[in-house]
Amino acid sequence: MRGLSEAFRRFAQVASLVTGSALAFLLAALVVIVWAVTGPLFGFSDTWQLVINTATTVVTFLMVFLIQNTQNRDSQAVHAKLDELLIHSRGADNRLIDAEDLSDEELKQLKQHFQKLANSIGSSPGRSKTNGASTKPPAKGRTQPRK
Repeated sequence: MRGLSEAFRRFAQVASLVTGSALAFLLAALVVIVWAVTGPLFGFSDTWQLVINTATTVVTFLMVFLIQNTQNRDSQAVHAKLDELLIHSRGADNRLIDAEDLSDEELKQLKQHFQKLANSIGSSPGRSKTNGASTKPPAKGRTQPRK
């Protein structure tokens, strides 16, 4: 089963890159244009309409699974990166490391907690009251992100 999952992962990754390209869009647009232009040739028949309806339904159905697979992988990667940042940030709340596993009610409570915290920080010197962001300049030597 692991080999099948890995093969699907690779296929989904390549398919998402290909189908997300400008060339794929142009090809899809060309298919629609050719279909529309051939309408008079086929008398705008039910079969003519069924061709595009069936094709778009099948493509959409299959793309849902490819997109979901890619989105799940991206989400897991982002969570892993954020967890790494939280683990190594002093003062970070470790409850956030597994926030994606919390219930909706727990997430709502956590959001309210951090909104209150942001509001209290927003009223301290050196902070903007609008969003809690620091108005102080960045520390020397840290104006560019690390590479």
